[in-house]
Amino acid sequence: MENYLKEYQRWCESDEFDNETKEELLKIKDDKKEIEDRFYKELEFGTAGLRGVIGAGTNRMNKYTVGKATQGLANYILSQGTQDKGVVISYDSRKMSKEFSEQTALILNANGIKTYLFENLRPVPELSFTVRELGCTAGVMITASHNPPKYNGYKVYWDDGAQIVNPRDMDIIEDVKKVKNYSEIKMITRKEAEEKGLFNILKTEIDDKYLSKLESLVLNPEIVKKYGEILKVVYTPLHGTGNTVVEKLLNKIGIKNLFVVPEQKDPDGNFPTVDYPNPEDPKAFKLALELAKKVDADVVLATDPDADRLGVFAKDSKTGNYMNYTGNMSALLIAEYRISQMKEKGILPNNGMFIKTIVSSNLADAIAKNYNLDLYEVLTGFKNIGAVMKKAEETGKNTYVFGFEESYGCLIGDYARDKDGISAVMALCEVACYGKSKNKTLWDMMIDIYEKYGYYKEGLVSIVREGVQGAKEIQDMMTRTRNKDVREIAGLKVLKFKDVEKDYVKDMQTGEISKTGLPKSNVLYYELENNSWCCVRPSGTEPKIKLYMGVKGKEENEAVEKLDILKEAMVKVVTEA
Repeated sequence: MENYLKEYQRWCESDEFDNETKEELLKIKDDKKEIEDRFYKELEFGTAGLRGVIGAGTNRMNKYTVGKATQGLANYILSQGTQDKGVVISYDSRKMSKEFSEQTALILNANGIKTYLFENLRPVPELSFTVRELGCTAGVMITASHNPPKYNGYKVYWDDGAQIVNPRDMDIIEDVKKVKNYSEIKMITRKEAEEKGLFNILKTEIDDKYLSKLESLVLNPEIVKKYGEILKVVYTPLHGTGNTVVEKLLNKIGIKNLFVVPEQKDPDGNFPTVDYPNPEDPKAFKLALELAKKVDADVVLATDPDADRLGVFAKDSKTGNYMNYTGNMSALLIAEYRISQMKEKGILPNNGMFIKTIVSSNLADAIAKNYNLDLYEVLTGFKNIGAVMKKAEETGKNTYVFGFEESYGCLIGDYARDKDGISAVMALCEVACYGKSKNKTLWDMMIDIYEKYGYYKEGLVSIVREGVQGAKEIQDMMTRTRNKDVREIAGLKVLKFKDVEKDYVKDMQTGEISKTGLPKSNVLYYELENNSWCCVRPSGTEPKIKLYMGVKGKEENEAVEKLDILKEAMVKVVTEA
């Protein structure tokens, strides 16, 4: 937005904006850089919805930007004629989440659209389940997932319970863009909406249905009940939504020694005990690991604020150390256990499918092959896994068995269409109980998988570039890398180069060109020899460029060394001119 100072002035003076907003903006009147950052563009309603820093301005999360997004969504729902089906709304513990969720409901109500708002904060996987359970047209989750405390966001789901995908996401984005003025946002009082039967509150009956569904997915309930008496589990919701249901669920299935980290048990949008409420970051486990050592826990689990991601540490009885699991490791530990048990019990479908994302471990391919499952590879984002599930449901070609992405998310059943940290907590506890019945720890079971398939190791490097200049640098890095003729990385030959944005695959040995078959996305992928690979993409939600890579070794030390060399080489490919 070239005239950002003009737009700033308008927000400070126009009757469209309330006094609180104007006061906040007048405090920064001498800070040109801050004004530019708040007004140089509109907070973009992207393919996953909104995500941004909370505050006044066009490039911020506030009641005006949320209102505009909701009015655009309402216009789209009305154009589809599905307003009577209603919209489910949930929210996490972040600042302004409750306010944004009620505002969203009332704007939809003012447009004649029925809403079902949870009485209190709830996890995103429960929202996905509820959209399907109530047969609603859409769902909205107010969350910024695992972002730092200053952020909030707005995720839109459609009637299958998955986040919106192409072409629907593009159509909704167009309708949001058409809302030019904040004065176009319709509003209604809660009292009026309730009198019209449009504003509805969801209470604990939905929790009970969700928990019963998850409980029904336990494959060895007797083993869990028996060994749940002795298994010791430490869990932290990291001040988020997780413990609204986790404690109840684990008690239901028979986990008797559950220790919830007391300092992090209650929802708190300031996230006072962590810098970054992300279970991908080992630093977020500091208090949980301290408690684990005190109580001699077998397993330590953490979910992010909206409880779709799960982080894991498990005790290695040989060393006494708590070992950190990557998202690939925890998901594939659950996958190998569940698929092997389904096969043993004769309930593994003949047309079963296993879905992974393009940046997830190749160990998934080996597991799928071993159990004769069809493997599907999709772009990053669980919504793409949801899209494959929807197609399979419609065609009957495949039966869903398991899906995961490396960013600490998996789904063990087809009751929802988003990654579910709650069911992953339950599944990990079941795996740990099963391990105990065989005199094995979770770590022993992970090593068994590596010994069976090979030592697959994956890594991620994030290069952060903030602000206007940062966005340009990220774009320049992607363009530069895309145009490089890379034949070798870390001494490994490039076998194939994929540019997903251009739908282009080049066989580097033969020169043959083919198509990726994937939707257009700003992703570069290098298939390397010896079961190694690298992938580069800008983050869709944070100011960073992400470098993913994976290797396979005959033993752990060899794989770790290979990965370190590949990481270093890949950073050079992306950053050097």
